[in-house]
Amino acid sequence: MDMNNDAFIFETPLIEGLILRRRNRFIMEVAIDGVIYDCHCPTTGRIGSIVFRDIPCLLSKSKDLTRKTLYTVEAISLDLLSEPNKSWIGINQNAANRYVEHFLKNGQLSAMVSSDSVKREQKLGNSKLDFLVGNTYIEVKTPLTTLQVEKKEHITTAKGSEFNSFERFLKHIGQLEASLEENDRAILFTCFIYNSPGFRGSKNGKYSSYIRESVESSIRGGVEIWQGNFKITATEVSLIRYFETTTDMMN
Repeated sequence: MDMNNDAFIFETPLIEGLILRRRNRFIMEVAIDGVIYDCHCPTTGRIGSIVFRDIPCLLSKSKDLTRKTLYTVEAISLDLLSEPNKSWIGINQNAANRYVEHFLKNGQLSAMVSSDSVKREQKLGNSKLDFLVGNTYIEVKTPLTTLQVEKKEHITTAKGSEFNSFERFLKHIGQLEASLEENDRAILFTCFIYNSPGFRGSKNGKYSSYIRESVESSIRGGVEIWQGNFKITATEVSLIRYFETTTDMMN
């Protein structure tokens, strides 16, 4: 389903910078107008197989001027720095829930779920799921370990360690399935802050078969899998399209 919609507007436009390197899971060194800053990386995991060297980015600036990392990297681009109309990939997984909440409340995901009641971080069993919309639980997942985009010649890649932090994901999808004992629907919403053609997880990893079987079991139990693609710019996030899918989620 393709969308024209009211965008999520940033209170303050994002700032363009250049990532010089990713020092560790939490810090990226970014040049902003010729000055190098330690900037917060909002996802601690691997972002594709990208080597972060001279990678354009968009940053938000904290209102708390005493914060150690004044800037947060919100998006990256695999385009050349000289490209005037860059395509951006959002990497702030926490912010993804704010975007989804905006479009849920505006009724712009109504083909997936529709209700006047949109509640965040709702307790279910011994977990918290991202949303309860009417009587439908929704868990949002923003995959970044594999990027479904073309990597141009100037981009350097490196083989990373195998993804194995899947316990929380499997716990949540199990809770979604359990919610169907009392509710009619439960949704796993995979959210891409770029125009992903369709998510495909790794089939060769050590845990891939176990994860795939767990997800397929939950789908048979009634959990719906939906995908949403969003576009991020310096000023806004807009909804490109969303659709139901049976693609297995393994990363």
